[in-house]
Amino acid sequence: MDVIWLWTGFNLFVILLLALDLGVLHRGDRVITVREALWLSFGYIVLAMIFAVGLFVFMSREAGYEFLTGYFIEKSLSVDNIFVFVLIFMHFGVSPQYQYRVLFWGVLGALIMRGGLILVGSAVIDAFHWVIYLFGAFLVFTGVKMLITVGQEPDLDKNRVAMFMQRHFRVTEDFIGRQFFARQNGVLYITPLFIVLVLVELTDVVFALDSIPAIFSITTDPFIVYTSNVFAILGLRALYFALVGVIHRFHYLKYGLSLVLIFVGVKMLVNAYFGTKFIPTELALLITAVLIGGSMLISIVRTRNLTEAERAAEAGKAGAWWVPGSPARSDKAKRPPASPE
Repeated sequence: MDVIWLWTGFNLFVILLLALDLGVLHRGDRVITVREALWLSFGYIVLAMIFAVGLFVFMSREAGYEFLTGYFIEKSLSVDNIFVFVLIFMHFGVSPQYQYRVLFWGVLGALIMRGGLILVGSAVIDAFHWVIYLFGAFLVFTGVKMLITVGQEPDLDKNRVAMFMQRHFRVTEDFIGRQFFARQNGVLYITPLFIVLVLVELTDVVFALDSIPAIFSITTDPFIVYTSNVFAILGLRALYFALVGVIHRFHYLKYGLSLVLIFVGVKMLVNAYFGTKFIPTELALLITAVLIGGSMLISIVRTRNLTEAERAAEAGKAGAWWVPGSPARSDKAKRPPASPE
């Protein structure tokens, strides 16, 4: 019964946060400033830290460290999503005042889908322990693949999902404000904004296939896995608006994220083989922090004193990332970098 109340109370808290976010803090369509985004992002981080303290006090030291490590990994991997969101919004020309609405519904869908994936993953691991080896191998493979494809630019003009929707649904020629659907001459149409929403949701589902096994490398407790995911996803929108203008300066962060996936995959394999926490949670937290912090520091130092031409080149690198459903551009000519604003 205590477990049921724990899950119920946490989900009610999340619903309250979402209602406060959309119904009070962001009523209407407006551009989110960097200052506001930074404060929101800081607020979500503070909430996560308060929750972690609660776990240390009311559950155990181990549970607290597992949450902190899982949260930090999920928060770091969520930057993956931000790179892709920037590319999608730039390609479709989504106005900044409508981006928050897309991300809100995208996050809501992500919370529901990730909750389902976590419950399924927990049940599978409980029933078939050997699945842990598959998860670990998958993480190592994905991390290596990310390292290899860091410099590839996606061809969003040939995105299979967008092309499928444009062929099989009636789509309006232009955006119609904040609407996802529109009725014209008595016929229901979807708008390009709805296609963008579908791509955002698809991005989270695909990237969740990496991030959820990554957190299972830290703990198999479904409550810790779920709450660390939720806190990371809740702060995703604020983090996007805080970083969107400078995301091109974090090119080397992509390498750090890839190495994190490889490391947590190896940790999962090693710990499963020895049947104990051969690589402890505290060490995993430290190594993850060093990889992410180091890649961010290298990125900042590398782009500190660039000329205008070099800045343009670095901005172009921000577009070199994988977007679900999009093949790599086959032409050698790169598109001129566009401002995410």
